[in-house]
Amino acid sequence: MNSPIVNRRDLDFLLYELLDVERLTERERYAEHNRETFDAAIETAHRVAVDHLYPHNRKNDLQEPEFDGDTVTTIPEVKQALDVYCDTGLIAAAQDFDRGGMQLPATIAQTCTAIAKGANVGTFAYIGLTVAATNLILAHGSDEQIERYTPHMLSGRFFGTMCLSEPQAGSSLGDLRTRATPQDDGSYRIQGNKIWISAGDHELSENIVHMVLARLPDAPPGVKGISLFIVPKYLVNDDGSLGRRNDVKLAGLIHKMGYRGTTSTMLNFGESGDCVGYMVGGPGDGLKCMFHMMNEARIGVGLGAVMLGYGGYLHSRDYALERRQGRAPGEKDPTTPQRLLAEHADVRRMLLAQKSYVEGGLALGLYCATLVDDERTHPDASARADAARQLAILTPIIKSWPSDYCLRANDLAIQILGGYGYTREYPVEQYFRDNRLNPIHEGTHGIQAQDLLGRKVRQEDGAAFRCLVDAMRRTADDVDRSGPAAMAGHADALRRALDTLCDTTQALATVAETGDQERYLANASYYLEMTGHIVMAWLWLRQGITAADATPATDDDRAFYQGKLAACRYFFNVELPKVHYHADLLRQVEDTPLTTEPAWL
Repeated sequence: MNSPIVNRRDLDFLLYELLDVERLTERERYAEHNRETFDAAIETAHRVAVDHLYPHNRKNDLQEPEFDGDTVTTIPEVKQALDVYCDTGLIAAAQDFDRGGMQLPATIAQTCTAIAKGANVGTFAYIGLTVAATNLILAHGSDEQIERYTPHMLSGRFFGTMCLSEPQAGSSLGDLRTRATPQDDGSYRIQGNKIWISAGDHELSENIVHMVLARLPDAPPGVKGISLFIVPKYLVNDDGSLGRRNDVKLAGLIHKMGYRGTTSTMLNFGESGDCVGYMVGGPGDGLKCMFHMMNEARIGVGLGAVMLGYGGYLHSRDYALERRQGRAPGEKDPTTPQRLLAEHADVRRMLLAQKSYVEGGLALGLYCATLVDDERTHPDASARADAARQLAILTPIIKSWPSDYCLRANDLAIQILGGYGYTREYPVEQYFRDNRLNPIHEGTHGIQAQDLLGRKVRQEDGAAFRCLVDAMRRTADDVDRSGPAAMAGHADALRRALDTLCDTTQALATVAETGDQERYLANASYYLEMTGHIVMAWLWLRQGITAADATPATDDDRAFYQGKLAACRYFFNVELPKVHYHADLLRQVEDTPLTTEPAWL
């Protein structure tokens, strides 16, 4: 079945041929599932996406939420679609059966989420934030908090948010000023201002559960002084009914270039001195607890970026296969028929680049989801530990690499449509605008790069880094032992890139040993791009091996596998060599940004 959101054949390939998610049904948690139940969930998500989310994606962009000083109004299709999504139970797809969930593996639940994001990221953001807030409360909340809030969030009766940024702090969370004053009854009074709060106010649910970072009166400065609080829009009674309106006020809506269907808000907490909050975790545990939500959101941002890039790719591919323009080089007869755009080599180059970015990015996102499943449910303790290490080091990569390269895919989609590409009559310009937010969402590219090089590579004396490198080397070595001969050259190229990565990482470690952290991290963004490209080459090698070993059943199957091999070849021939350029910059610690005075700019 054709889909404007994702190639369903590609999903089957990634889930069942590459990642073998059916193996998860051998584990106790997923024993009641099989491929049929997995497919049923995915098909439900796809049907909801195509019938209820995708149709109002453009309208959602053109008719943004409005605030009249009292109430936020969205187009009616938003609530209708959200109600349908929640009614299907997809909002609780990964939750336990006894919580009303489907108890699906994270890999399948993330697949369903990815499809919904690809259909309408502006509407789905309300669900995504709610699921992340729910998981945070389940992980760190008290039994009473879990009982009071999560059943209503998992049904869609309450939605959730995360409230981090403040006007004066931005991404520098150590500079947060919002205060939390303890009360005799164990609650807190919250006072402060938050900005860029997605889904911060609306009438789409009965209540909104804000997860708010704030400081206690005696908290130390910096991130160690941050605590986390549940701050509901309406207080919740013991029986689940709503109490009075809490002292949380919408100061105004922010109008962004993309995600226009999601309310982006400025919120004032405690204007009247009566904003009630409840601590989650212990004093000073705020950032540790919030990172549970942030890391989940970072994987979600990466998958969302993939799906926006994927949608643009599908539209530009279909356009290139239908639109006739120009003739072959050297053809001088103007009476000869025009060629399809897809018959021009430069257009095929752009389509191959998009294909390699988005199908590779989807493989990365779903692979990270399998790591979540393995960390939680693998029967072997060492395998669980390895999955946790790989997931830790891949989190900044899954957030940032697709946010960069799938945005480039959107740019190429516009280019293929030419003048039509930047008109509102075609959807590719909206995909670009929506996706441009993702390099900033949940920590900018530079912040993720510093997390990767400054923390994750050095954690446990480099254990996570070695775990990931070893996994990639094993794939390359397996090609030599028993893999298809067509992949041998790619395996050699991956090994050379891994040697370059390890040598570069060691060279940078000597800079770190001097104590000059600014110099060590000056080119961290290049390091993230280099590492991300190597990880992507690894996943393309795995896809190439799977495609080369496959036995096509039909002509369509044969074309599909050939497409995989072509994209694999493209990535290794065109993209992977870039890592050596970045390695040279990193090893010489290119210092022009460090030595340039701000006054010169």
